[in-house]
Amino acid sequence: MPARNHSQWLANPELKEGEWIDSRVYSDQEIFNDEMEKIFKRVWVPVCHESELPEPYDFRTTSIAGEPIIVSRGPDKEIRAFLNVCPHRGMLLERRPSGSFLEGQPSGNPKRITCMFHAWQFDMKGNCVYVAREKEGYQDRLCKENVGLRRLRCEVKFGGFVWVTLDDSPKVSLEEWAGEPFECLRESIDAEPLEVFHYHKAIIDTNYKLWHDTNSEFYHDFMHYHNRVTGFNDAYFARKNFAFKHGHVVVGTFEVNYENYEGFESRAELSFPHLPPNQWYMVDLFPGMNFNLRGSALRCDIVTPLGPDKVMIEFRGLGLKRDTPQEREIRINHHNSIWGPFGRNLHEDLIGVAGQGTTMRPHTEQRRILHGRQENQTIHDEVGMRHYYDEWGRWMNRLPNDPEKSWHERNPAEAAAAAE
Repeated sequence: MPARNHSQWLANPELKEGEWIDSRVYSDQEIFNDEMEKIFKRVWVPVCHESELPEPYDFRTTSIAGEPIIVSRGPDKEIRAFLNVCPHRGMLLERRPSGSFLEGQPSGNPKRITCMFHAWQFDMKGNCVYVAREKEGYQDRLCKENVGLRRLRCEVKFGGFVWVTLDDSPKVSLEEWAGEPFECLRESIDAEPLEVFHYHKAIIDTNYKLWHDTNSEFYHDFMHYHNRVTGFNDAYFARKNFAFKHGHVVVGTFEVNYENYEGFESRAELSFPHLPPNQWYMVDLFPGMNFNLRGSALRCDIVTPLGPDKVMIEFRGLGLKRDTPQEREIRINHHNSIWGPFGRNLHEDLIGVAGQGTTMRPHTEQRRILHGRQENQTIHDEVGMRHYYDEWGRWMNRLPNDPEKSWHERNPAEAAAAAE
């Protein structure tokens, strides 16, 4: 068949409605703004790991849906989250990506979160403990007890990750949100404390959902030479995608044959508790977080959408906190050889989604993106993406293949059940 003209290029494919989507969901600014309000401001987001806040007064800063966040460990060892915003004049409180409040800063006292603008100070529970010229300026009309930080719902769960939601009254608890998909990893990651040993981030000119998509199917593994020679066998292709409530997907395990690759050896000597040697599980959480336990290392991807065509992805590698120096070195080498910034797989995935981002920038011509492969829910089946975009449609009330139309009107029974 010859190449298609403009009308043929834009025509709907001869597939079922859920097997393709409109490319505008990756490029439209209005849709992106809608996602921040309707999805990212309402879901549970893993913002970091508890091992990154090992001591009282340690902190990390991040953002969710454009809102600046600060996560800190108090002297009572509790981890809490707040908006990183001074209630006085809306100033950003802390600019550093991480650090400690134990020692005083040039513009602040020890053990205090201090706004450098006007020196208002807050303790680790978010209470305001000092207002400059409080009596002189405000008399009795306002006092420090009335102007604490905006606290956020925060929990430490599933292997010690710190989860935050901007929603004061989330529809589901964190356990209800992610407990079922995490069951395949829970025994291994909750057996004993974990520790982050690797961190790097990438800012990519692509839509955050495209990173989810590439984690959701495995026939792009033909792009990965390392995977072809270490894993392609009957067990590899037989793995299945299991769909869970809230748009999450789990990919089943198999035994990776590392020794098939020249220069590599079996990783059976160092694993996680209760995880059989050289096994591989993956949890893909809506709307785009990924937990990948492969043999000796746990990888976590956290996406922070920056625009319809820009995303920051934070990559963490984790091992057991009790590792000996030798064991830790082995885990780091195992992790970085595949998932480090110069590893054999990760940069290839980033090249893939960057290429998609190039063709789906804002104002590019809309087209049909196909999610129609059906292969009995195995890893070559695009069931994970179909499941994801159906959930996306619920949250957004947009049809993924025609985002100007209402998902709820097309699915009235499900919409009514969800509203109850």
